[in-house]
This record gives sequence, C-alpha cells and structure tokens, in this order.
Amino acid sequence: MAVVWGAGSGLLIPRAGYRLSVTSEERWRTACPAGHPLTGVGDGWLGRPRCTVGDPFGPRTPVITLVVTVVCAALAAITGPRPELLVWLLLAPIAVLLSTVDFAVHRLPDVVAIPLAVSALIGLGGAALLPGAGGSWRTALLGSLTLGTCYFVLFLINPRGFGFGDVKLAPALGAVLGWYGWGTLLVGTFAGYLFGALYGVGLILARRAGRTTAIPFGPFLLAGAFVGILLGSRTL
Repeated sequence: MAVVWGAGSGLLIPRAGYRLSVTSEERWRTACPAGHPLTGVGDGWLGRPRCTVGDPFGPRTPVITLVVTVVCAALAAITGPRPELLVWLLLAPIAVLLSTVDFAVHRLPDVVAIPLAVSALIGLGGAALLPGAGGSWRTALLGSLTLGTCYFVLFLINPRGFGFGDVKLAPALGAVLGWYGWGTLLVGTFAGYLFGALYGVGLILARRAGRTTAIPFGPFLLAGAFVGILLGSRTL
C-alpha cells in the first residue's frame, strides 16, 4: 500500500512544483511557459504539468514519482505497522514538493512549509493517542520549539548564510525528529548539514559553484530528517 500511495501521490506533485517555483515577489504561476492557462485536477494544481494545449513542461514527473515511491516504501519497511507511519506517509509527498521548489528557485514557500509543521504536530499528536506508537508527542513538540528557536538564532547571526525559509521549515523537522527522542533529533539535524556540505563541496570540485555560491539547503535538511526517522524507528 505504501508503494501505491507513493506512486499515486508522486504523480500529483509536478504541477504544484511548477506553479510554486517562483520568486518571493510572486505568489504562484497561473500559466505555462508559453502563456497558456493551466488546467487539470484541483483547479490546475494537481497532476502532470500541462496547459490547455497539452504541451508538457516543468519538473519531470517520472523522477519525482520514483523519489516519493522509494521514500514511502522505505518508511513503511522500517517503521512497520506503527501509528506514526500514517503521518510519515502523509508528510513525505509534501517534503518532496518543498525540495522540488527549493532546488528550482532556492525558496521554501509559506503555503507549504507552514502547513507541514502544523500537520506534523497534529498528526503525531493523534498517533500518540493510539496503541503501539513508537515515539513521544511531548518530545516532538519540544523538538519543534527547540529547532525552530535555534534556526531563528542562526538566521539572526548570519542571515546571508542561512535562509529564513529554513527557519520556517525547522519546526516540522524538529517535530518529526523529536518524536523518536533527542538523540534522533541530533543525528537527523547533523545528517542534513552533512548532506548539504557534501553537495556544496561536490559543486566546487566540479567547478559549478564557488565558496560563496548559495545552494538550496531545504532538501538536505529534509533528507537528514528522513535518515533520522529511519534510524530512530529502527532502534525502537
């Protein structure tokens, strides 16, 4: 079922990813690159990126679908039949959507990032009430507050090196990692920074970026959270 959910939800992401991949001055796109109006499920928000004349554009649907499917399958295999698995499966497509937008325009839109944090806390709160839950909603809440505060302080210290979009993403990351305890929170956070650093070094070695080149950090923070969830769930 997790594979079916991942494949199905992955097919719905590309159009939303295209529409949200705009600068901070824009709200979202309303037309294709050629200027044709967008049509489709959900008032043109869900499904493959197509316009009224049917020409494809935007993010590659097969790639995004594969990523969501693999993520959901891994979460299901490691987490097992625990209540929090439903939360992970619901959050996974949203995380991939955010990563898609951040890679495209170095931006984490509020319309997705803020609901991600709210959904994580509410979903985990519900999971904590069910038998067999593998984590603690109390540490999820404290983790959300702690990581959000830490990232905000980092932004104040170095606003050029740490985007405010990452600050808005932090409460969601803190919640899902804190669910499995403070150790998981530390490991998942460190993994995100490590992935981002390796990506930056790779770009420099490939001579595609310099030391001051900005990179999208959100996808790597989310990847670190994914690793933390897998490790935290496996150690229970």
